[in-house]
Amino acid sequence: MLITSVNNEKIKELVKLKDKKYRDKTNLFFVEGKDLCDEAYNSGILREIYILEGQDNIYDEIPYSYITNDIMKKISDLSSITNYYGVCTKKVEEDIGSKIIILDNIQDPGNLGTIIRSAVAFGFDTVVLSEDTVDMYNPKVIRSTKGMIFNINIIIRPLDTYLKELKDYTIYGTDVINGIDISKEPIPSKLAIIIGNEGKGISTQIKQYCKKNIYIKMNNNCESLNAGVSASIIMYEVYKKWNMF
Repeated sequence: MLITSVNNEKIKELVKLKDKKYRDKTNLFFVEGKDLCDEAYNSGILREIYILEGQDNIYDEIPYSYITNDIMKKISDLSSITNYYGVCTKKVEEDIGSKIIILDNIQDPGNLGTIIRSAVAFGFDTVVLSEDTVDMYNPKVIRSTKGMIFNINIIIRPLDTYLKELKDYTIYGTDVINGIDISKEPIPSKLAIIIGNEGKGISTQIKQYCKKNIYIKMNNNCESLNAGVSASIIMYEVYKKWNMF
């Protein structure tokens, strides 16, 4: 079937998926491009596929429709349109495991995407998002993960109550002044690392749950790193120590 009208009711529903409230209401989100559609398909959450007319259908068992160039522009979040647009069901939560990274009010989609991607690369089990962190299904977040969002458990929790449940975990904060050099810190078997907001750091009510603080040793000419880079380096340092044994 070829859909040709931007006023088609189905297309109107797809446009609404750009809005977080509608994604939450429907438990759906969208991905764009063959690579991300492939990742969603392989994860078993691809529900529908919309294909630019003239392209091949590559998901025979998934409900699909062909759409015109104008419609792809209408539903797309990209400046230059792609050939494939997938509607997906949100991921199901899994067991958190023993290695988790916790994000307190991260606001930049690129930072969140980088952290998710690095968490997969460096063997973390779960990314925990505070309720005020940018939406994990924000299209910019999904694109910046390069598909790694489908390869790790991600959960959303109110941190001030959730952290009380992590009694068996060593909870680390990040603090340049009062922290321990992460490269010199012995790594426990169960740990949680909190990364704070880009401008304000870890919020005051969350700091009380940190059993230890860590920092990244670096050249004095650089005052700080952004949240995505800092989290990635810390996770890499932890990963190196896990793989020494």
